[in-house]
Amino acid sequence: MALIELTTFRLLDGVDDETFLEVDERARTAFLYHRHGLLRASTARGEGGWATLVLWYSEADADAAAAAAADHPAAAALAALVDDSSRRRQRFTTLD
Repeated sequence: MALIELTTFRLLDGVDDETFLEVDERARTAFLYHRHGLLRASTARGEGGWATLVLWYSEADADAAAAAAADHPAAAALAALVDDSSRRRQRFTTLD
């Protein structure tokens, strides 16, 4: 079994898509892709906002990444573009 982490959010007013995508890519390559237990990550845009879908090997791996993100410059730069009041995170355990 693995853990799916789905986060939906809106960008802060004044943040354009191009800026967000550049910072998102930097956060992936400098931080996320180096985290133990990461299996896959994807960013999507739709009506009303954005979503990230991250597949982790375990909940412990997801928790460790969340804790480490607060101290990582690239992850912090990404978080600074997001409207915190719109952020919703859900976790699901795969059944296979």
